[in-house]
Amino acid sequence: MKGLRGERLGGEFQKEIANIISLKMRSEFSRLSAIISVTSVDVAPDLKTAKVYISIYDTDKERAEDSFEILRQNSGIIRHELSKIMHLRTVPELRIIKDASMEYGEKIDKILSELDKDEK
Repeated sequence: MKGLRGERLGGEFQKEIANIISLKMRSEFSRLSAIISVTSVDVAPDLKTAKVYISIYDTDKERAEDSFEILRQNSGIIRHELSKIMHLRTVPELRIIKDASMEYGEKIDKILSELDKDEK
């Protein structure tokens, strides 16, 4: 069970990582997709690791995959920038994970709309 401190830190990490991506990472990597959102951050109880769930929306699937790889490969840079902002003894190792819930939601919406058309 995640404690209250872990939830608060997760929320703060989510906000700060989103800022780092939108400001610092975009200036260094112009190939990043236009819409990148940090959907959630799960901090381990021992504060050693944090799972960062990223959702990328782009009409070009290849560009979206490239953007995810750029973020995953540069998680150390994000962690370093996070350490400048957050006043913690240690900043957890970041594990970037693709959040496919939006794609899944679009797929379900598409199926439901097709079923609705078939009934009419």
